[in-house]
Amino acid sequence: MTIRYDRPVSRLALLSRRLGFFGAALLVVVILAHRFGPLTTPDFVALVLISAVPAALAVPLALFGLWRLWQVGALGGVAAGWALFYAALPLGLVGFATLQYFTRPMIYDVSTDIADPPKWLGEPVARQQWLERPAITTGQREAQALAYPGLTGRRYEGALDRVYEAVIKVADLRGFDIVASRGQEFALPEFQSQAQGGESDVLEGGAPSVGPVPQQRPAPDNLRPETGEGEAVGTVRIQAETRTLLLGLRFDIMIRLREEAETTLVDLRVASRYGPHDLGFGDDIAERYLRALDAELLGIAGD
Repeated sequence: MTIRYDRPVSRLALLSRRLGFFGAALLVVVILAHRFGPLTTPDFVALVLISAVPAALAVPLALFGLWRLWQVGALGGVAAGWALFYAALPLGLVGFATLQYFTRPMIYDVSTDIADPPKWLGEPVARQQWLERPAITTGQREAQALAYPGLTGRRYEGALDRVYEAVIKVADLRGFDIVASRGQEFALPEFQSQAQGGESDVLEGGAPSVGPVPQQRPAPDNLRPETGEGEAVGTVRIQAETRTLLLGLRFDIMIRLREEAETTLVDLRVASRYGPHDLGFGDDIAERYLRALDAELLGIAGD
């Protein structure tokens, strides 16, 4: 007589697969809705945390299913394996964000010039919902200096117009969308020629054909309002925005160019649009841009 052995079934392993799949599917939908749809960042963060709940429940259930497979040969080992795979997606993202949150400084705005950060042409405004954040303080700037000592401005040997062209080109290559600019007229070749002293029209007798025209002297930089109609002579400011590649997190960017003697100084400011913590993305965006700018200006760069 043939004896048939019926293997027990680990229902907890099957349940773990459903939970893990639900968490992973929710995460994918949330990322797509945030990256390409209307989902705001505060809602995105909340839903990502929610997707990690079923994933976290799936892990112990899957491990119990594997233990049952080892002990009594219960069916459900494959389901438990898939559960662990699905759960790794939301738990991995939340784990990475948690690591960045506790290992990076609690700041959302970084600048290459912490003493005088480039001023916004238009203050970025966003509804923070539950991700409230404090105003920027001196302590936050000091925390940035300690955490990111290599984030510094760049000084290039070259005229403002050539550096300006490179700045715009690299911004486009890095996926920056320029939303406002001021002072770009100082980067025009015609202005540079005038600044360097072009040839004046002179009559045959040596007298100038056109007399000097009195003009108002520019106000000192420390007295010129940042929100005024004009810009300090030799200063260009460019405001842009960008999003991270995978998650679509929004960042606002301010680039400032200042001509000093025979060099051009470039400063950068990057701020997360939402939340009190940029998880280190602000420094990464700034560093990548500055390295790309160094490569673009290698032939005229001074450092």
